[in-house]
Amino acid sequence: MPKVHAREISTARLVLVPLRVEHADEMADVLSDPALHAFTGGAPDDVRALRARYRRMTAGSPDPAVSWCNWVLRLRDQGCLAGTVQATVGPDRDGALVAEIAWVVGTPWQGRGIAVEAARALVEWLARQPDVRDVIAHVHPDHGASAAVAAAAGLAPTDEWQDGEVKWLRECPS
Repeated sequence: MPKVHAREISTARLVLVPLRVEHADEMADVLSDPALHAFTGGAPDDVRALRARYRRMTAGSPDPAVSWCNWVLRLRDQGCLAGTVQATVGPDRDGALVAEIAWVVGTPWQGRGIAVEAARALVEWLARQPDVRDVIAHVHPDHGASAAVAAAAGLAPTDEWQDGEVKWLRECPS
């Protein structure tokens, strides 16, 4: 099964930079607002916990058939980090690759279209990867902003649910 590796992705306002452990110092501030956990649960990680999590994430999936691809969002004009996007890429029952994506933008940068720009870039990048057939996201039914991001990135809601969230899907051309 082919592996997918995070590469730098550029957009008009952003550079999606492959995650490194060192990003935890700045990202702890970016992700510090408890409101970011309203739909996912939990609480913000401190720098130490975030470093440990990033260490695990950058080590990669223990399953050799699964790729963990993670990026931080660097704003070109300000040079600061503003959020993350991620994709977990692995085989479905038929052996085709499916990418499950997620995104988060820090509270000070919300409402500027950054999540849309980053998610679109990520979905387009994934659609160009060999063997990636579907891109999916799971969105809480009450999270209108995330539903808008998913729609803008070309995903459509399905009738499927997982852990109280709606599965959104974009099929990629073969």
